[in-house]
Amino acid sequence: MASFLQYSARRFLQTSARRAAHIEGPSAVSGGEEGGYKVWRNLTFFVAFPSIALCMAHCYMAHNKKEHERPPFVKYDYMYIRTKRFPWGDGNKSLFHNPHVNALPDGYEEIEEH
Repeated sequence: MASFLQYSARRFLQTSARRAAHIEGPSAVSGGEEGGYKVWRNLTFFVAFPSIALCMAHCYMAHNKKEHERPPFVKYDYMYIRTKRFPWGDGNKSLFHNPHVNALPDGYEEIEEH
């Protein structure tokens, strides 16, 4: 009896998986080239490019909305530890150092305002 139930369950799962995997008509994964590229082309033009444009507009407007303020410098013992000098520049600044945002071990650099 148990083997009959096991056989029935296995057969049901195999046939339902076959039915779920069957694809009707043209699609991007059906193997034929009956129009699957059209879906991706339309998604590119009508979803991807407008999304990129909206994100660019949002970033531009958010950047121009207010002037960015520096966070206050707090000298913690575990931050800004330099056990070895960086191999470039004066050895104290990281490779992508931004003097407006990144602090040195003694505090922020003085920035000339234009």
